[in-house]
Amino acid sequence: MLVGSLRFFLISGAVLALVALAISVLALGETRARLSQIEAEHALAETRHGQIEYVSWGEGKPVLVVHGAGGGFDQGRLLARTIGGDGFKWIAVSRFGYLGSAMPPIPSTAAQAEAFVDLLDELGVERVSILAMSGGVPPSLKFAEMFPDRVDRMMLLSSAPFTPFAPEVEDRPLPTWAYPALLGNDVIYWMLTKVARAQLAEAFDARADLRKGLSSEEERFVRDLIDTFLPASRRLAGVSNEGAAVAPAASYDLESIRSKVLVVHARDDRLNPFEIGEAIAARVRQSRFLAFDRGGHLLLGRHAELREEFEQLLAN
Repeated sequence: MLVGSLRFFLISGAVLALVALAISVLALGETRARLSQIEAEHALAETRHGQIEYVSWGEGKPVLVVHGAGGGFDQGRLLARTIGGDGFKWIAVSRFGYLGSAMPPIPSTAAQAEAFVDLLDELGVERVSILAMSGGVPPSLKFAEMFPDRVDRMMLLSSAPFTPFAPEVEDRPLPTWAYPALLGNDVIYWMLTKVARAQLAEAFDARADLRKGLSSEEERFVRDLIDTFLPASRRLAGVSNEGAAVAPAASYDLESIRSKVLVVHARDDRLNPFEIGEAIAARVRQSRFLAFDRGGHLLLGRHAELREEFEQLLAN
C-alpha cells in the first residue's frame, strides 16, 4: 500500500512538473516572439534623462501619444489607432521604465516632460497635440505646463491620480498593490491570457456589463489591450514608477496651461475617480469636459464618438 501510494505521488509530481515545463516553454516562446517584434518596430532616441523608445508613422499634424499604466509604445499605438485614426503624424512613446525606455535616477513627471521635448527636438517637431490616457495624463499636463509653446491641443482620457489626489483608490477591481504583482511574471500573465481572459478584462475595468453589445472594433480593442501587456516583466519598472505623479515633490500649475484641452472621464470608471477629470477641467482655462455616465475606465461603447471628438478638436 505504502509503495503504491509513493509511486502514485511520484508519477503525479512528474506529470505536474512536465505540465509546468510545457506551459513555461510555450509562454516564454510567445514572450520572446513578442519582444522580437517590439524590438524590430521601435526606434530609440537619446534624451537628457537617458534613452526613450518610440514609434512614428503617418502624415499630417504631429500627435504625441502617451500610454497609461502597464503600457508602452505598443499600447499607445493601439490607442492612436482606436481613437485617432488616419491623417496625422503619430509619435507613440514608452514612458520611463516601460519596454526600452530608461529609468533615470529621478523619474519624475517633470523629467518625463523634458524627455518628451528632447525627443521632439531630435525628430525636428516644433509643436504637437497630445492624446494621453490614464497614467499618461499627469506627465502630459506637466509637459504642457513646462513647455507651453510646444503643445497645441490635448485630449486626456480617464486621468490617473496626480497631486493633490492620493494614489490609493477605493473599489478598484484589484487592490493597487496587486497590479505590479499581476505584471511581475511573463509565464503567469501568459497563462492568465489563456485561461482567465474574462478576469483580466475585469481587472482592467472592461466589465462584463460594459462588454455587452460592443462593436467588433471595440471587442478587438479589449482583446488587443490584454495582449499588449506581454511581455509583462518589461513593464514592471514603469508600473512601479506610476507613483511619481503623486510624489511629495510633484506639483501641477494647471492654471498656466494655454493649450486647448478636451477632458474625458466616465462616472463609472473603477480605476481612476471621476473627480480627477472634473478637477482638470475646472483648473485648465481652455478646457471642455466630456463626461459619460457609463463606459468605465476604457470608455467602452464611446470609441466612435471619441474619434469624432478628436478630429474636431484638432480641426478647430
